[in-house]
Amino acid sequence: MKRIKQISFIFLLFLLISSCSINYSFRTASIDYELTKTLSIAHFINQAPLVYPPLEQRFNESMVDMFTRNTRLQLVQQNADMEIEGEIVGYQLTPLAVQEDAFASETRLTMSVRMRFRNNKTNDPPIEETISANRNFSSNTVFDSVQDELMRQLIEEIVDQIFNSTMANW
Repeated sequence: MKRIKQISFIFLLFLLISSCSINYSFRTASIDYELTKTLSIAHFINQAPLVYPPLEQRFNESMVDMFTRNTRLQLVQQNADMEIEGEIVGYQLTPLAVQEDAFASETRLTMSVRMRFRNNKTNDPPIEETISANRNFSSNTVFDSVQDELMRQLIEEIVDQIFNSTMANW
């Protein structure tokens, strides 16, 4: 009888532990949908000195995708309740970790976006900030072979930061 109680206790404990889970999401919008119904995302123009042609289009598509997937706001071109605009201001390579032969063993790709956000339904001051992200890669790697993947990661990180900065009430 004692053995059955122990097995039952262990089974219940296991069931309790396995049924509990904690989920963290950094893409939670805290929007009053009764007050705010529309959003305008202006086209972010690439003004970076180093121009990679697909960057502008992919960034803008990622912005629209993030906000349509994670909010119920309707995207409009003008007279929106909330407005986001800005430009890509940096896309650059920087040598890192110089070796004894004076060549860099790593290179850093950095992307920077200047963003402006305005909520026309509240008295909150507009937000203006420059958001940057970077990734390192081996200097022995041909940049063209890793550029698309690095760019995808940088865009994802910056769009996440813009979403959290504008839609999340931390």
